[in-house]
Amino acid sequence: MLDAMSMDQLRTFIAAAEEGSFSAAGRKLRRAQSVVSQTLANLEMQIGFPLFDRSGRYPRLTEQGRALLDAARAAASGMDGFKAKARTLAEGLEAELSVAVDVMFPIARLTEAVRAFHHAFPGTPLRLDVEALGAVVQPLLERRCRLAVVGSYPDVPPECETDYLFEVPLVAVVAAGHPLAAMPAPIARSAAARHVQLILSDRSTLTAGRQFGVVNPQGWRLADLGAKHAFLRAGLGWGGMPRHMVEQELASGALVELTLEASPVLGQAFSMYASWRKDAPPGPAGRRFIELLREV
Repeated sequence: MLDAMSMDQLRTFIAAAEEGSFSAAGRKLRRAQSVVSQTLANLEMQIGFPLFDRSGRYPRLTEQGRALLDAARAAASGMDGFKAKARTLAEGLEAELSVAVDVMFPIARLTEAVRAFHHAFPGTPLRLDVEALGAVVQPLLERRCRLAVVGSYPDVPPECETDYLFEVPLVAVVAAGHPLAAMPAPIARSAAARHVQLILSDRSTLTAGRQFGVVNPQGWRLADLGAKHAFLRAGLGWGGMPRHMVEQELASGALVELTLEASPVLGQAFSMYASWRKDAPPGPAGRRFIELLREV
């Protein structure tokens, strides 16, 4: 008998419990009170015990009814989620939007884009992986993500298409107490090379054998930009950072901007762009996410 239970019966049960009477439940569901009463009677017959005590003026939940109410709400909510997901897929929306994001992307801007995306597509889960250099692109090439937001990796693979977003300025910095901070600008590369350079490393193999803005090949390599930032503040070395991450320290004097001779990368800017495989273009959710990254 329980297998014959319907979602309509559960919704009627929930409405009667929340509205406090069968007549009020009928008004909410736009049904006659007699239909509500019969629906609940059939449900009680199927489960084998009463859900409501009808001895008073208004029906009251029995102990068993109270115990089942939350489960009924969960079942109804689950069905609503199922229907929303089915509508999403039928409309061509992605079941999930997976994005690899360059660590240089401004986190405040990313946060606002994600907030707006969730409001626009509440039924589309978002999976974000934050990486650097080729590790942003490799998941795209291997089909482990649908979109990549690239900045620190300079090449566009032939399998991919891109959409320009904006520029992220890069600046070379060092702690105020570091010896390089006292040197007059521009600082010779040979002088900078005598001090530890903190270098962002690549978890992928796409940049194997290549260097980007490396002055001291014996520098320290870190895969985490937050750790690099902390090491810079601690005076453990010098290195390039996106300007938006160090603006406060530059303003307070905790960090000092360096000008290096003949540095083709440090002191310039990254072009941020969205990228996807040519054979797997973004759907409506992906296209809107790209727009939000550019707009906010």
